[in-house]
Amino acid sequence: DWSGLSLAVGVAVARAVDPSGQHVRLKWPNDLWLSDGNGSGRKLGGVLIEAIAVGSQRVAVVGVGLNVMNQGQLPAIATVGEFAADATPAGVLAEVGPALAQALRDFEAEGFAAFAGEFARRDLLAGANLTTTDPTCPEGLGEGVAADGALLVQRHGVQHRIVSGEVSVRPAPRRAAP
Repeated sequence: DWSGLSLAVGVAVARAVDPSGQHVRLKWPNDLWLSDGNGSGRKLGGVLIEAIAVGSQRVAVVGVGLNVMNQGQLPAIATVGEFAADATPAGVLAEVGPALAQALRDFEAEGFAAFAGEFARRDLLAGANLTTTDPTCPEGLGEGVAADGALLVQRHGVQHRIVSGEVSVRPAPRRAAP
């Protein structure tokens, strides 16, 4: 069962580049964000997982894109260098590679459960007003993720499960306090 694999990979990458958990947040289902400290931020990277058949087995190809340094051409992108001044592509790869390999072994043994707690601590969408493209739940309040990695969204007192591949989720504009 590969449910939650992209979330587990996100946790592994976030943990490798930001062990303290102060800077990198995870946006369901596959984005890493540099937190601005106010419940938002800018995209730092992403995870792409594709299943392919190899003979009679199904395998996952895991891809990670991570902005490490900005050479000045794209001023709006978030980079690891913003919170780790000595970050280099080779140095980040040296941290992320082994962490990702271990995370894949842990996921194989324990599934998403091994990562759920840390995902919850880094969850950008928990407690946020959300809009989705899911017709059964076009908007609601983010309530974290289920044990299988499904996004939980409350709408009109009903909790909806949103699974990967069905929706695009974006934080809704935050409402001003009355």
